[in-house]
Amino acid sequence: MIKRTLIVIAVVVAILGLSALTASAAPTFVGAEKCKMCHKLQYDSWGQTKHAKATENAKASTKMKFEAACLTCHATNKDEAMAGVQCEACHGAGSDFKGLSVMKDLAKAKAAGLVIPTQTTCDGCHDGNDHHKKMVFTKDVHAHKAPTP
Repeated sequence: MIKRTLIVIAVVVAILGLSALTASAAPTFVGAEKCKMCHKLQYDSWGQTKHAKATENAKASTKMKFEAACLTCHATNKDEAMAGVQCEACHGAGSDFKGLSVMKDLAKAKAAGLVIPTQTTCDGCHDGNDHHKKMVFTKDVHAHKAPTP
């Protein structure tokens, strides 16, 4: 009887421990392909930008030597697993806000980690130092309009 009780207690503690770990885990990147499912217009527009090709362009540059530190700005999650400056580089890791039930409610999406970019977001990479061209944030830059033929 005592053995059974101890086993039940151990199982409950394990479940609670896993729940706590899951609840406190940092959001993870899901990738632009996941965003595309609901935001096709924005995805197609983004695909034609320098951000989409940021890793590729940095590697091909003859002006500067490419090194791992370049990925801080030229990739989404600081390695080549998510090449280019994808949606989440500016909007935050999407694992907690990617669901339709969250995304259709802006307040819920923000509470779940969605970042609405501002000038400060852009300044993280576009700081005007070295080759980091200073950019002025505008709603048009952020809007990702439909591509023109």
